[in-house]
Amino acid sequence: MKIIKDKKFTILKAISKYSFIFVILASILMPVVFINANSDPATTATVGPIKISGGIDNPLGSNGPKDIPSFINKILEIVMVVGVPIITLAIIYSGFLFVQSQGNSGDIETAKKTFMYTMIGAALLLGAFVISKAIQGTVADITSTTK
Repeated sequence: MKIIKDKKFTILKAISKYSFIFVILASILMPVVFINANSDPATTATVGPIKISGGIDNPLGSNGPKDIPSFINKILEIVMVVGVPIITLAIIYSGFLFVQSQGNSGDIETAKKTFMYTMIGAALLLGAFVISKAIQGTVADITSTTK
């Protein structure tokens, strides 16, 4: 039995070693694979008879965010668009639980917990949005005064 266990762990060790090597090679080769052939001529290099054009297109589209603060803002907009209807439905559901309880103390406690957790989620969502806007405004103010 010990031989089987040792053999199994050596196989896992080899798999983890080779998967690590694969990840390193993939991360090195990714820029080569995704080079855009229709890029700016200023980024064209000639290596022997091979002409290589380089450049990275914005994966979020040509009108997508160009920097990290606008990217975070875009993500938060998506989270707000998805999160606000979910919170609304959760409030409606907790109200339904209050009505359905019909005075039963155990069901009222369940409805109260549901409503409380919904409000905590709403506060977290709104808090993340407000903190993000405050940080974004501060960074914009700092960058505008340093230029």
